[in-house]
Parts: sequence; structure tokens; C-alpha cells
Amino acid sequence: MPFERWGHRLDPDANSIVTLMLHLCGNMRSRWTDFLTRDGEKPDRDRDAEFEDAALDREALLARWEAGWECLFGALAGLGDADLDRTVLIRAQAHTVFEAIDRQLAHYAVHTGQLILLAKHLAGPAWTTLSVPRGGTVAFNAGLMGKQPER
Repeated sequence: MPFERWGHRLDPDANSIVTLMLHLCGNMRSRWTDFLTRDGEKPDRDRDAEFEDAALDREALLARWEAGWECLFGALAGLGDADLDRTVLIRAQAHTVFEAIDRQLAHYAVHTGQLILLAKHLAGPAWTTLSVPRGGTVAFNAGLMGKQPER
């Protein structure tokens, strides 16, 4: 799908792919920078601006996107078992590290589903499924199980 379509909104109040990407990477940067020592809602974060599509080219948007994920994975990689019961703050609310991770996992899953729905809608017939294609379950399962599909 051409980058020009990434900013398309289904209606004026809907999020675009660009909006969701900006929101997710802004959230990741805020939540995971100094994760164990500072509140997850950083004072320099402008959450409201994340919902206004910035005039970024594809490379700049993808650079922000990658930086957000690097922040998340870097923070997770630095955690040990003993850290899971520690307390962290998100908007001054206490969470165990485990709860904070769970909260963010749920948040990212919701927006990932939105991204996929928008991408599928905007790609139209050019969309390639990310999972088992309709009508293909028997063949897919047989392939996984090393069998020929039964008819």
C-alpha cells in the first residue's frame, strides 16, 4: 500500500495508520524510558499531538516507530526475575512491573488490531492475510501436522 494512504482516516474522528504509529511510539518512549525509576507518563510527552498526523515522510515515521520498539525491548531485556514484583508508576498509579507489562501488552494489542484492520481495508484486494486464509484451515492444519488434507 502506498505511503500516501497511511494518513487516511475512515471518518474525521478515526485514527489513521500514521496516527496509531505515532501514538504507539510515543507511548513506548514514555513508558519504557527509565521504566524502573521514573513515572511512565513523562512530562515531555505530548500525547494529544500523537493523534494529529505529523508531516513526516515515511523514513522519519519508521525511524520513530523503530525507536519506540527499541525502547520497549531494551527495557524488557534489562529486567530480571526479581524486578517483576517491583513497583513502577504510570500516571502516579502504582503497578507491579508484571502489571505494567500486562497493561502495555493489552494496549499494544488493541492498537495492533486497529492497524491491521486499517491496512487490510486500505489495501483492498491486494491484502495478503497474516493468518490462515478463509477456506484454508484444513490444508493449513494438515501441513502443520504432516498429513494430506482429508476431503
